[in-house]
Amino acid sequence: MKASLSMLAAVLICGAAIQPSWAADRVKIANGILETTTAPKDGVRSFKGIPFAQPPVGDLRWREPQPVKSWSGVRTADKFGPRCMQRTSPNADYWFRSDGMSEDCLYLNVWTSAKSDREKLPVLVYVFGGGFQNGDGSEPRYDGENMARHGMVAVTINYRTNIFGFFVHPELTKESPHHAAGNYGLLDQVAALEWVHKNIKAFGGDPNRVTIAGESAGSISVSALMASPLSKGLVAGAIGESGAMTSSLPPQPLEAAEQNGVKFAAAAGAENLAALRAMSAEHIQEATTKAQGVRFSTALDGYFLPKSLTAIYEAGEQAKIPLLAGSNTQEQPARGVLGEGEPTPETLANAIKRFYGDKADEILKAYSAGTTDEVYEAAAHLASSRFVGFSTWKWTELQMRTGGKPVYRYLYARPRPEYLGMPGQPPPPPRGGAQQSGAPRGASHSAEIQYAMGNLDLDKRYAWEPADYEVSKTMQAYFINFIKTGNPNGAGLPDWPAYCADNNYERMRIDVTSHAEPEAHRDRYIALDAAAQR
Repeated sequence: MKASLSMLAAVLICGAAIQPSWAADRVKIANGILETTTAPKDGVRSFKGIPFAQPPVGDLRWREPQPVKSWSGVRTADKFGPRCMQRTSPNADYWFRSDGMSEDCLYLNVWTSAKSDREKLPVLVYVFGGGFQNGDGSEPRYDGENMARHGMVAVTINYRTNIFGFFVHPELTKESPHHAAGNYGLLDQVAALEWVHKNIKAFGGDPNRVTIAGESAGSISVSALMASPLSKGLVAGAIGESGAMTSSLPPQPLEAAEQNGVKFAAAAGAENLAALRAMSAEHIQEATTKAQGVRFSTALDGYFLPKSLTAIYEAGEQAKIPLLAGSNTQEQPARGVLGEGEPTPETLANAIKRFYGDKADEILKAYSAGTTDEVYEAAAHLASSRFVGFSTWKWTELQMRTGGKPVYRYLYARPRPEYLGMPGQPPPPPRGGAQQSGAPRGASHSAEIQYAMGNLDLDKRYAWEPADYEVSKTMQAYFINFIKTGNPNGAGLPDWPAYCADNNYERMRIDVTSHAEPEAHRDRYIALDAAAQR
């Protein structure tokens, strides 16, 4: 009996010795212990609503994020935190799973397939889009489970938006130790990356293999994070979906942004910064509707961005990392250029002259069209370029020239299927009008997100077809390979060459049948670039 007990004790001691420090439902990070009560799914564990900075409330409103305070005991991490303060229209393309809305919103979410903290898996950090006005890391299309399932750690983050994330005022500049103001939402992103660098090992991730990705304002953020000195050394790869700060939502000069802030304060009836900070978040948000013509977005603050994005990239001062980036075939419809006019060459030419004045000659040549179909194609390309297509092209061009690492460029072409409406709500009315009927002419803005993240099944708003799942399988595989190796290529996939002059600037066209092809209409981007520099 004594011998049996001795043997049992030895087994228990030996077993304890080889147990990993990472327990099944608990993770110890720098600030304390996290526990999830959510059951793993296909080997993926999730930890949600993790604070990465102090709540930006009271005196911390409109300040750079402060380090999160440690907690004692165990913190439950099984539901999303609140989304940041924002106003969304009833028909906006957002579907939140967040725990309400609050100014206390700096939380992130982690999905991991690691079985221990020693696995050193690659890490994806995804930044949501929404024009720096809306959005949230809880949306189903960004969910990280289906990426983590393929051998990585996936992270989604929140950051402050609209006036709470991008307000600028002379008093803010004066009180800042960096003599800077604004860009608090971008500084939140830096803080989230710093948190990942410090803590992701506890989830089985490798802090030296972090890829940042985003769509629209998220992609614009990625282009800026690559340029900012504050995020140097925090990222190893970047994915941009539709947008770059080269010309999409570019930063205002600090002085102009300060004057916007002064106008807002006057409209809100606030005499100074202290009065603005004393207002409730709801009051601040309501007051933005009274400040006509004032929009809160990025600023050339001299701190997060010491100079323009283009200047940073031209000097080769950005992160020297692989980049995968592209845009969609119809980021904006042709009517964004043609207006209500007939789809004729004359209507297109008149629109170009109105947009570009004495700089229009080369653009008129590049976008010349004869037939109605050619007019629609050219107008949709121009509308898309003016929105995010040109800025994304310029970003890839600059990184190709000075980044020192491969650039992979894509064009996403699969239109989304029929929209069924929000679950639990009445279906939307049928589309009307001659220009709105029939199949879409191309892939609209944000159409690729669910495909790239493998999340078609999580988004019940669309009537997905078998072909959609094939497109998703291909695009997600490219993303997974890039996150793991810095190269999207892999077994069973069409070859995706790096974007360069030697192969006539080939890009990957992603559709039901994906293939590499030379950049079509490169002359259009060159003409737009020349006009922008005149």
